[in-house]
Amino acid sequence: MQLTACTKEPKRISFAHTKEKKTMNNTTETAIFGAGCFWCVEAVFQQLNGVISVQSGYIGGTKDNPTYKEVCTGETGHAEVCKIVFDPSKITFTELLEVFWTVHDPTTLNRQGADVGTQYRSAIFYTNEIQKELAEKYKQELDKSGAFEKPIVTEIVKESEFYPAEDYHNNYYNDNPNQGYCSMVIRPKVEKFKKVFGDRLRKN
Repeated sequence: MQLTACTKEPKRISFAHTKEKKTMNNTTETAIFGAGCFWCVEAVFQQLNGVISVQSGYIGGTKDNPTYKEVCTGETGHAEVCKIVFDPSKITFTELLEVFWTVHDPTTLNRQGADVGTQYRSAIFYTNEIQKELAEKYKQELDKSGAFEKPIVTEIVKESEFYPAEDYHNNYYNDNPNQGYCSMVIRPKVEKFKKVFGDRLRKN
C-alpha cells in the first residue's frame, strides 16, 4: 500500500428519493464494495450498526485463488473489495450505499489518492437484482444532482467468485493501529467518517 491522500473531509452523499424499507425477517444480506484500499473500506464499515462482519478479498478477475502480490500487479483483473454481511432490519443496502458514496471518490478511474491501479477501482458487485436496481438508480441520481464535479465512474456489476484475502489483511486497522498507513491515512479517514455518520455507529 502506498500512503495516499484519501483523508479529505467527507461530505454525506445522500439521495432522499431512493428509499428502501428495513426488513424484519431475521435474515442477513451481503454487499460487496470496492472503494480503493480494502484496509480503509473495512475500517469504515466495521463501525456501522447493523454490520455483522466485513471480510477483505478479491473479486472480478481472471485468475483463480489470486494472492495479494499478484493482485497488486494489476494483471489479474481483480479489485480489492470488502464483503459486508449486514442485518437489513438495522441497516439497509441503500444506507450502505450512502456510506460507500461518501467515504471515497467515485469519480477517479482506477485510483484512490496515491493508490493507483485497476485493483483500486470503485465498484459495486451486486448480489441480487434489487441491489443492482438500487445502485444504478442512486448513481444516476447523484450524477444528475451534481453531487460530484465529475461523472461517477463506479462499476456496477454482478458478483463473481470472491476470494478471501490473506488472514493478515482482515481486521487490519484494529490490529495494526500504529502502522504507518493506518496512522497517517486510515485513522484520519475513520475519525472524519464518525463525525459525519455518528447516528449510524455501533453503540458498543
